[in-house]
Amino acid sequence: MAIWIVLPILTLLMFDLGLTLRLEDFGKVFSRPWPIVVALLGQLVLLPLIALGLAWAFKLTPVFFIGLILIACCPGGSSSNVFSKLAGGDVALSVTLTALSSIITLFTIPLIMSVATRLVGESVGITLPIGNLIKQNLVLMLLPVMLGIGLHYAWPVAAQKTDKVLSKLAFPLLLVLITVFYIQHHRTILENIGVLGLCVTALILLAIGCASLLSRLVKTDSRQRRTVVIEVGMQNAAQAIAIASSPIIFASEEMAIPAILYSLMMNIVLLIYVWIIRKV
Repeated sequence: MAIWIVLPILTLLMFDLGLTLRLEDFGKVFSRPWPIVVALLGQLVLLPLIALGLAWAFKLTPVFFIGLILIACCPGGSSSNVFSKLAGGDVALSVTLTALSSIITLFTIPLIMSVATRLVGESVGITLPIGNLIKQNLVLMLLPVMLGIGLHYAWPVAAQKTDKVLSKLAFPLLLVLITVFYIQHHRTILENIGVLGLCVTALILLAIGCASLLSRLVKTDSRQRRTVVIEVGMQNAAQAIAIASSPIIFASEEMAIPAILYSLMMNIVLLIYVWIIRKV
């Protein structure tokens, strides 16, 4: 049942992301290379490695192990732009990073998840059909983004109006998705929330801590540093849930539980971060 909720939600979120992007957003890499390099390093390399270490340290079951790696592979979408704005960050940098990560992860997710599945999944019968994963990402991720960008250029006024509606629906839709998953899997969630809750919280805190440290090492300004912290900490839970529960990929709603818990803790931790930043 949940998969038929998450698939349209993910498609709408990615379409809305496309409405806010411009082709020139992809060309801003050379004007601000270090913040972008640090953020992408954190999103695409550091976070999956931290997740791998935590999964081993907390001795997660293979299903949760792969689920944790999966959420670590899915950088946040347009929500990170909103959080950057609330934190007084560099919104233009956030948009550029969102644009780049949306494309790059089409290639990195299959690669990283293939390694994770071979590490712990195949021994218990969990396999990854890479071809199906790539096809689903192209249909649910790339196509909606490109359609959104096309609408933005063809009918900018209509695109702006559509974005106003969809951006307001994004968070309520995610809450609906989380609620449905909790109702269906509340026993499993409650049985594992101690260990798994600590694990995902540690992942978030280590991610934003490392992002802040790396940003300081390359001497980014405070606005850029706030954006890098948010971009590295925020993950696209809808994308991770869609991959985990998809009948043509893992077909495991239990594997989506780390993404559900991450989404909840991510919003709590980053809202606290934004509150502290605004008070300082």
